[in-house]
Amino acid sequence: MVMTSALRSTRFSILDRSRVRAGQSHPAALRETVEFGRLAEEWGYHRFWVSEHHSVPGVAGSAPTVLAATIAAATSRIRVGTGGVMLPNHQPLVVAEQFGVLESLYPGRIDMGLGRSVGFTDGVRRALGHDRRDAEDFDAQLTELLDYFEAGRDGVHGWPAEGLRIPAFLLAIGSGAERAARFGLPLVIAAAGGEDAMVEAIDHYRSDFRPGRGGDAPYVVVSGSAAIADTAEQAHRLLLPEAWSAAYSRTRGEFPPLSSPERIEAEPMTDRQRRLFEEALRGHLYGTEETVVAGLDRLIRRTGADEFLVHTSTFDRAARLDSHRRLAAAVGLTAPSPV
Repeated sequence: MVMTSALRSTRFSILDRSRVRAGQSHPAALRETVEFGRLAEEWGYHRFWVSEHHSVPGVAGSAPTVLAATIAAATSRIRVGTGGVMLPNHQPLVVAEQFGVLESLYPGRIDMGLGRSVGFTDGVRRALGHDRRDAEDFDAQLTELLDYFEAGRDGVHGWPAEGLRIPAFLLAIGSGAERAARFGLPLVIAAAGGEDAMVEAIDHYRSDFRPGRGGDAPYVVVSGSAAIADTAEQAHRLLLPEAWSAAYSRTRGEFPPLSSPERIEAEPMTDRQRRLFEEALRGHLYGTEETVVAGLDRLIRRTGADEFLVHTSTFDRAARLDSHRRLAAAVGLTAPSPV
């Protein structure tokens, strides 16, 4: 397989949400995430990130900094971080202290990915101690958090964070791209609103970028799913469980555990569920290595991304691991990327 210059200069990383499969316990899903991180390092991925979700039956990852610490302890080279910690759910001082501890224990390997989503339901938002209006204060929260890594704030110090250089990334939810440019932070963006909208947001981010605490130049991480199997049909079936989970959540208000493709195909769907299910299956990279590499090359060339963050989930654990292993080999990750 001929590797293009675009892919040779691109980093590849993984985001794992600790998805729970039907019949599986949440503790088992978390243990799988830790093992997945160890394998990601072995295969040569640059970063391994975990996410934050609360009161979601199909997601076990509710405490990303705790999980990141466990993965960092089980690995030795790969960067470990969050994609992301949802800042409206936490006091900035506590977040700074948590990442300060992580970086102190695993120096040079910790990333701080940040987002602004709040709880999925009113009940979850109340349990977290806020409502949707809290997200409007995100700029102030972000400024306060970053201050603790410098000289503190109002006489308060976020030790051991103070003085540490921990890369901060901003997830592009809502006005995230504009905010990342204004704060001078790396941008993590998905094509959730369509590839054209994503490219437009990236262009604005680059043109509006102001050097800041994240560095002197823009840095773009594009996130997406990529499923590799022996045939296009097999790879497409790997996408069915996550697509059905997304459709179910939008019609039932709850993200369920992942079901098998066979069970999904036998599931009676309403017209709305069928439409949402089919929408959720669009825009993914899947197929054999050659097909996926060609799709990645086109995507990287169009977006100019510095990094691709894979977040593929499926019911078949072995097939998912095999897909990520084959992707690593297909894009030439023969050794861990330099930190």
